[in-house]
Amino acid sequence: MKTIKAENPAIVAEIRVGLGDEITAGSVLLVTELMKMQHEIRARESGVVKTLHVGAGDELRGGEPLISFEPAEVSLQAPQEDQGPRQAFTAFEARLALLADSSRPQAVAKRHQSGGRTARENIEDLFDQDSFTEYGAFAVAAQRSKRPLTELQSRTQGDGIICGTGTVEGRPVAAMAVDYMVLAGTQGYNHHRKMDRLIERAERDNLPIVLFAEGGGGRPNDYDLAPLMVAGLNVPSFRHFAAYKGPKIGIAAGHCFAGNAALFGLCNLRIATKNSWIGMGGPAMIEGGGLGQVKAQEIGPSKVQRANGVIDLLREDEAEAVAAAKELLALPFAGASVHQPEQDEGLRHVIPADRTRAYDMRQAIKALGDSGTFLEIRRDFGQGMITGFLRINGQALGVLANNPLHLGGAIDAPAGDKGARFLQLCDAWALPVVTLCDTPGFMVGPEIEETGQVAHVSRLFLAGAHFSQPLVTVILRKAYGLGAMAMAGGGFDRPHFCCAWPTGEVGAMGLEGAVKLGHRDHLAAISDPVEREAEYRRLVGVLYENGSALNAASLLEFDAVIDPTQTRDEIGRVLATTSGNSANPRYVDAW
Repeated sequence: MKTIKAENPAIVAEIRVGLGDEITAGSVLLVTELMKMQHEIRARESGVVKTLHVGAGDELRGGEPLISFEPAEVSLQAPQEDQGPRQAFTAFEARLALLADSSRPQAVAKRHQSGGRTARENIEDLFDQDSFTEYGAFAVAAQRSKRPLTELQSRTQGDGIICGTGTVEGRPVAAMAVDYMVLAGTQGYNHHRKMDRLIERAERDNLPIVLFAEGGGGRPNDYDLAPLMVAGLNVPSFRHFAAYKGPKIGIAAGHCFAGNAALFGLCNLRIATKNSWIGMGGPAMIEGGGLGQVKAQEIGPSKVQRANGVIDLLREDEAEAVAAAKELLALPFAGASVHQPEQDEGLRHVIPADRTRAYDMRQAIKALGDSGTFLEIRRDFGQGMITGFLRINGQALGVLANNPLHLGGAIDAPAGDKGARFLQLCDAWALPVVTLCDTPGFMVGPEIEETGQVAHVSRLFLAGAHFSQPLVTVILRKAYGLGAMAMAGGGFDRPHFCCAWPTGEVGAMGLEGAVKLGHRDHLAAISDPVEREAEYRRLVGVLYENGSALNAASLLEFDAVIDPTQTRDEIGRVLATTSGNSANPRYVDAW
């Protein structure tokens, strides 16, 4: 005879066997209840029940005999667990199916017909396969008081935004993709809660955040909040995203207005497709403000926003935009150098023999970097300054260069803004910077000062003074006045290494202007125009010899004169001996 005893205090909830019943190993004998939880008492071997020591409702303290049985061979089969469908899993699978694009075939077809992709397609393209973990997928719009829950589940998936983390080429990344197929991408209560959760999650590990921004602003018809909210101006998402100092990359496609445009504007790097319209106010807001009726396609088209600096990178479609985002996310990691050595010889011929002839600075940049690695940003804005990223021997860095094809390389207000923000960006992203100097200085003139030149170009000095990453300056040709100092981060003594090609020339101001001002009376006294011009050229030549790179280097104006073909190697050697601030807490201006 064997007896089964109670192991813990409990109440007998149910007796499953009677006297004389045959039992098998695993069969349930009785059920006890403790703290609202039921526990099954099972037989450990086969036999026949001989004694029931307890009844339903009895209280147990632990140790009491429950059932006695005689071990024996029995004819019963071991009980089988019910493996049929369970309601909880059936409901889960049904809800999960609603999240897939396949649950909305008409909406997906409409997206594809317009040349766009769905939010999930963009997420799948961005992240490494099977690496994405989604947050808040089962959220719906806060409209349960007005609409059936089943309708919200089938039409407001995720409350219009997909949030999660994963890896992009092995790098941990967070992403938020607005789902335009849900209420035209408007931002609801749970939409913002999901954003706040993801931003907080990203901040723990300093993850880059990629934002796919599309749609309108705040949603006025989240009825569930009507008793609790008037305007909803205490939503923290915008502040949280603005305060986040990790890398932020925005991708805008289609219509991107109001709240979505504001978030897009907060990104460090802003990528947009050609079919994008970006504006702080959409058609409804414009009409509501009494400014008339306009079409969405009239507001902030890409050709306008790329010229005014809102768009950093313009791409054909979302596939190209995602590819660009991946390229940016890979910047902190070393890449294999694919530079072709024969390009180095071409650097000797970048600068024309005639010192007054313009040339294409982009040729010099591409020749300096590993082949195919130059990624230019904000090309159509501030055209007097060229900004972008490239790799030298596999190491990523920022490049800031004057553009001799625009105002002779002079720095105007847009160029100053562009250069200063780029230094902020590289500082925040812990990237070294190489500046390529060929400038006659800051642009001057009464009309120029109407643009706020004093304040705008001063930003270059501020950004250079606070820049905490390695800095190398190469003087290709002209380096005059305050403009040249700003290109070197504030002065030729500021960079980790300041050098010049043999074609370099330096001066407190342009040589021609210096002669005209400094020798005005002397030249005016020469009555013969031919003789006066010859004297003028002679004086310019004297100043040029004095300000030549070799003479300036001999007086320690800067560190060295180098062979253009050795520029890559010189930059690589200098950067190998420097260390930047890898965890820079600085933020990047929107402008």
